[in-house]
Amino acid sequence: MIACWSSKGGSGTTVVAVALAVVLGRDALRGSVFVDLAGDGPVAFGAPEPSGPGLTDWLGASSAVGPNAIERLEHSVGPDVRLIPRGGRELSHETRMEECLDRLCTDDRPVVIDVGCVTGRDETADRIRRRVIAGSDHSLLVTRSCFLSVRRATRLPIRPTGIVLIEESGRALGETDIEDVLGVPIVASIAVDAAI
Repeated sequence: MIACWSSKGGSGTTVVAVALAVVLGRDALRGSVFVDLAGDGPVAFGAPEPSGPGLTDWLGASSAVGPNAIERLEHSVGPDVRLIPRGGRELSHETRMEECLDRLCTDDRPVVIDVGCVTGRDETADRIRRRVIAGSDHSLLVTRSCFLSVRRATRLPIRPTGIVLIEESGRALGETDIEDVLGVPIVASIAVDAAI
């Protein structure tokens, strides 16, 4: 289970998580699962917004709706990737999220979770996001080489296991600067072409 997250919106977290789910899905016998906590997964996959309930709806359902129902939320978004959409409710119900994480941990497919931005603005949602990050096997902070983004990441009570750096020309911070400040290795670096 891999959680992709950012400390500032617009960092490219969803695009990185989608690409990771596609690559892992190609290599896995049964494909991969993309869990969309940020809400932009369908658009990034070029798929229509799924009709029906999503994960936040399951979180808000009664305890009679067990963890096995999570698999019924899945939608195909490609030959090797299944999407669990965000849903229409607010991100809440921490106890149910624990049940969800337990269920996802037992899935034999690679699970990529687009956690989205951990901002510190919505205390309940951020607590759940931090729990998802802590409960994942790998936690990837997606960041640009931007002072504000790196500064916000240092103020959060969570640490990634790796950094995916979105490189833009003209930025003063380099890979070594970011690794030194966050104390975590950069595991991938992606150059951005501003014209695209």
